[in-house]
Parts: sequence; C-alpha cells; structure tokens
Amino acid sequence: MKIENTQVQMRKGILEFCILQIISRGEVYASDMLDELTSAKIMVVEGTLYPLLTRLRKAGLVDYKWVESKSGPPRKYYTITDEGNEFLGKLDDTWKELMTSTKKISAKKMSKTKAAKS
Repeated sequence: MKIENTQVQMRKGILEFCILQIISRGEVYASDMLDELTSAKIMVVEGTLYPLLTRLRKAGLVDYKWVESKSGPPRKYYTITDEGNEFLGKLDDTWKELMTSTKKISAKKMSKTKAAKS
C-alpha cells in the first residue's frame, strides 16, 4: 500500500469543505481558490475544481456572477448561498468532531502489545 494514495484520498475527502470555507469569506475567482488550496498543500487541478464547483452550484450551495475583466475575458466569481452557509456550518461541526476524535486516538501512544509486556 502506498502512502501517497492514502494521502490523496484524505485530501479529496476534505476538498469540498475547504472550497466552501474559501468561498464563504466573500466573492472569489477559481484561480484564487486554486492558489490558496495549493499553498495549503491541497493539490488540486482545474479539471477537479470546476466540476466540483458545478456540483456545488447545482446543489444550491454556491452561486456565481460574471465580472468583466480589463485584461481578458469576463471572470466568474463565486459566492456562497444561505443554504451553502448552513451546509458549511454542519460540515464545520463534523470537522471539529473528527479533529477531537483523531486527537484523542492519536494521543494514546502506548499500544496494547506494549502494555501487555509491562
């Protein structure tokens, strides 16, 4: 089993949550989302981001508007909807529960095998 595969799956699992977090702060352009995700070491490409944004929009969690650009074609800026904020709140609760649970489990350093030998 390769560690990279597990790491990729873990990152994919939280991608939607991270994207909604970014959008919840205000209007955001897709390339800015990619930059922030990449700088946070959540590697994602346009081919992954755009279909996810489309799914989020179809689910009513995000919306977008076109804004004219002086340096090229119009840009699509994303915003979170009220339903998206509610959804994000529930994801945030789940994230906090998972963080608490994993910290509790990972804080226990001694395995059953080591305890049996003591």
